[in-house]
Amino acid sequence: MAISKGDTLPEATLVELTGEGPKQVSLASRLKGRNVVIFALPGAFTGTCTTAHVPSFIRTADQFKASGVDEIICLSVNDPFVMGAWDQQTGAGKAGIAMLADPAAEFTKAVGMDFSAPPVGLIDRSKRYAMYVQDGTVSVIQAEANPGQCDLSGGESMLDAIKAP
Repeated sequence: MAISKGDTLPEATLVELTGEGPKQVSLASRLKGRNVVIFALPGAFTGTCTTAHVPSFIRTADQFKASGVDEIICLSVNDPFVMGAWDQQTGAGKAGIAMLADPAAEFTKAVGMDFSAPPVGLIDRSKRYAMYVQDGTVSVIQAEANPGQCDLSGGESMLDAIKAP
């Protein structure tokens, strides 16, 4: 069953590429006492992810910070080296977006947001969604019906959802 508003996110160990190499990240520790936007997508360097999803959060990063968001995390089922290269290519890190890898799709499966599309080579990937998490609890979640769409889960839509009364 997919994660929904009011749910507490499960503990997960994700991986972030740092200047010293891959670093394991406890998601629970990263979220504790903080307001965080997590947006997840099918894959680094893929079409909609590169041309629409990441750019939407780069455009809105300052507005999220002004709205009380402590961090924006991009999550993908890729290895940390791919996420690091994608960060360099997109400029996401320079905009303040953390690029975290879920290499074995463990978190993605635990929150029920996994899918596979063998004809295009996507196995155990993440559906496209974004969520606003306050101290580990989901306050807003917006998922796309189709992984090629980036409407509800884009930066501007999430910003509107967070600001809504």
